[in-house]
Amino acid sequence: MLNAAGVRNALEQGRLRLYYQPIVSLGSPETPPVHYEALLRVVPEDGEGEPVLAPGFIGAAERFGLMDEIDRWVIARALHDHGSEPEAPGARIAINLSGSSLSDETLLAYIEGQIDASGMAPERICFEITETAGIQNLDRALDLMTALKARGCQLALDDFGSGLSSFHYLRLLPVDYLKIDGGFVRNIAENASDRILVEAINRMGHTLGISTVAEYAHSEAVVARLRMLGVDYAQGYHFGRPAPWAVPQRRSGGEAPL
Repeated sequence: MLNAAGVRNALEQGRLRLYYQPIVSLGSPETPPVHYEALLRVVPEDGEGEPVLAPGFIGAAERFGLMDEIDRWVIARALHDHGSEPEAPGARIAINLSGSSLSDETLLAYIEGQIDASGMAPERICFEITETAGIQNLDRALDLMTALKARGCQLALDDFGSGLSSFHYLRLLPVDYLKIDGGFVRNIAENASDRILVEAINRMGHTLGISTVAEYAHSEAVVARLRMLGVDYAQGYHFGRPAPWAVPQRRSGGEAPL
């Protein structure tokens, strides 16, 4: 875990890193993935040991007002990594935006400037906003998402199903993808209630013309259930662990959360 001072030091010392995890089509699983989510890590000061995952520092960054700066670093780094298409021509990249950044009136201009500088086609970029952040900042989120959509970017509503008014707000936001909350996905092979919830979310998304993505697809049993339910995409350790962009790869195994 990092406190605010640790996060600030990581920013100043250039110890933020992006790892990328594939998002795989369940309709054609043998096709190499063309979607990747950028996931933030912090490497230790001495360079030894495992990087700190986002849950270990995002809370401190949010409490002490560092998320706007972190989001901008992530946007610039991800677009730089993918702009020249060295590894996977045409790959689409998903970039997370925090609730804090949704209130930043200068963010849209920053994003547009980074897109132009990277030379990356906007349709290859998907911005992810959590359901909770979208609802809490509804007016600003709607304005930003509408502007990004007009620019040609794609949009995803992350952790969908965790809010109490999910389906009502879904009709208001111009999203292309629903990322089903992993808490509902991880046990669907054994838990009938979770299967029913995932099925309902998937059906609602398809009714509205929105593609669905299931997180925490960590086993073949979970993936088989997702296919049976007609979910469009899956993301999880069964298909690939997060890795630096130079070596994104699909592989099986692992039980830890994303």
